[in-house]
Amino acid sequence: MLDKVTGRAMFTDDLALPGMLVGRTLRAAYPHARIVRIDAAQARALPGVCAVLTHEDVPGDNIHG
Repeated sequence: MLDKVTGRAMFTDDLALPGMLVGRTLRAAYPHARIVRIDAAQARALPGVCAVLTHEDVPGDNIHG
């Protein structure tokens, strides 16, 4: 999509719609570490948090990387 005023391209990051949710990714602090447990209870309890997704929410083989 092209911005008709400036001629600059519009990207999905440029959009802001009413009620739109924003996602964030938290990566491991230690590269190549073996993660044995994820406790997302504190994250889920934060005000404004609609969802917390972990590897358990991804169908199929979890072989990222």
